[in-house]
Amino acid sequence: MNRLKTTLLLSLLTVLMVLMGSAIGGKTGMVFAFFMAVAMNFFSYWFSDKIVLKMYGAREIGEHDHPAFYGLVRRLALQAGLPMPRVYIVPSESPNAFATGRNPSHAAVAATEGILRILSPDELEGVMAHELAHVQNRDILVSTIAATFAGAISMIGNMLQWGAIMGGGRGDDEEGSGGLMGSLVMAIIAPIAAMLIQMAVSRSREYLADETGARICGRPLALANALRKLHNASHMIPMQEASPASAHLFIVNPLTGGSLMNLFSTHPPMEERIARLEGLARNRW
Repeated sequence: MNRLKTTLLLSLLTVLMVLMGSAIGGKTGMVFAFFMAVAMNFFSYWFSDKIVLKMYGAREIGEHDHPAFYGLVRRLALQAGLPMPRVYIVPSESPNAFATGRNPSHAAVAATEGILRILSPDELEGVMAHELAHVQNRDILVSTIAATFAGAISMIGNMLQWGAIMGGGRGDDEEGSGGLMGSLVMAIIAPIAAMLIQMAVSRSREYLADETGARICGRPLALANALRKLHNASHMIPMQEASPASAHLFIVNPLTGGSLMNLFSTHPPMEERIARLEGLARNRW
């Protein structure tokens, strides 16, 4: 069922790109956008993890660089029955973490310098167990591909907006063009639709990763306490370099904003996540 849902959602992202290509260049633009989407699927499968890690300036570490953190990840990977992932530290004071990679054998987990400072060892263990749960549940591939597609769709949306403002948005093929108004509407609607698709991809997966992570580390309350602490700290120290296209990869939303940003948040309500973990602790532990 998850595989079918993932295929459907990524197909919708592809359709959005094709429609935007049509708005830019008619049938020619539609064909170009389709082949671009196919190429992005291939490219994202092999290289999206490297793109995301480079985007945030992540530095790979070994056991000698940070023995406590590296050892914590290795212990959790053994408990989860997973291969040892590559371990990275992101040079940011905003406390957060994410996982990426195309499968468990090619996975990477990353934590910011900020999260290593503010969490207790038990809380940090809960957070990294959550990230390894994404690896175990095979969420990381679709999440990184969705990030790549959403970024491309946002970029094309910006191109359409500028083209419409400058009198563009109409290719040589009049039959496939939507004119000035159509281009403006597509430029506004398509990025929002991409965000909604991302939200559908990630919200249910965050709940599952919380539960799986709690089982891996055996401490649901430690993860609940970490989420509460990260939620508060991320508002005080937002991640300046965070991109809306990749925000869903992080354990807590690295972006700050008003009600409109919350409406399109890729993360479920923090209160609900914490309540579920506390309920799991009461019923299972």
